[in-house]
Amino acid sequence: MSPYTVTIPANLDHEDRLVGNLTARQLAIFTPTALLVWALYLATSALIPFPVFAALAIPLIGVAAALALAERDGITVDRLALHALAHARRPRRLVLAPNPIPALPAWAAAAEQEAPLPAPLRLPARAIRGDGAINLGAEGVAVIVACTTVSFALRTPNEQAALVGAFGGWLNALTGPVQILVHAQPINLAPAITLLQERAAGLPHPALEDAALDHAGFLGELAATRELLGRQVLIVLREPSTAHGTSVEARRFRDAEAAALRVLQRAEQTTRALAAAGITAYLLDGAQAAAVLAAAADPTAPPMDPGQAMPDEPITYGNQAEARR
Repeated sequence: MSPYTVTIPANLDHEDRLVGNLTARQLAIFTPTALLVWALYLATSALIPFPVFAALAIPLIGVAAALALAERDGITVDRLALHALAHARRPRRLVLAPNPIPALPAWAAAAEQEAPLPAPLRLPARAIRGDGAINLGAEGVAVIVACTTVSFALRTPNEQAALVGAFGGWLNALTGPVQILVHAQPINLAPAITLLQERAAGLPHPALEDAALDHAGFLGELAATRELLGRQVLIVLREPSTAHGTSVEARRFRDAEAAALRVLQRAEQTTRALAAAGITAYLLDGAQAAAVLAAAADPTAPPMDPGQAMPDEPITYGNQAEARR
């Protein structure tokens, strides 16, 4: 099979240009501004000289131009302004509590009663099942699939075409929302160093023990002098819930269960489709998904203890002795 080249437009997500290379959003900002400036000029032309009016109108035109044309990190200034306004209006103190927050008791201090009550914290993930299905409430159910990477540049043209074809086949087979996340995360070598130091004494030969200790020292020096980062590739598959309007709790449970089954099937199909492209993919279970979400919420925190209970998971004891302890 001879190699082939397919040209894919790079502006698939760009907004359509309507007038003068301006999008509908930009026209919605410029048009009212132009009409306002023109109306002000007609109303004040007999009272204010044109140079003075122009000097007063330039800041207004500049603000409109900044809102319509300027961008920061790929986000337009008008959207940043809306996000900033929404952020300023939201409460700063959030707690895990029912909605609404109960009022303070009568015996509380007067100063505390005058302070605004915190708002309830609503996280996107409502619950995480043991099989990795993440309940997002009204947004449906999602799962996380971890993937390895492949070296594309070292492949022959025929192999590259096969990889592109396999990956394109997976994209064409998608039936629901999907997100591909590639991010760097710090690597903690402390567990590996501790394991080498603990097991070095049990090796069958002194030379092996010395080599293990030397390697542990090398890893310690590497961690102390370098910022070690590892690349993690995650695929998030989401299946919307079929619930509409106000439904009873039983129907919500059935809808969540059905969405979980569908998204788990999609995750299995994803692992099989990506295997054709040489990518090893596997579904994260509940504990692994909880660790990924915890790392996303606080990247600087140490990794979550794998033995820690997941949200909504009952904590049990093996026997009465452990319960007494």
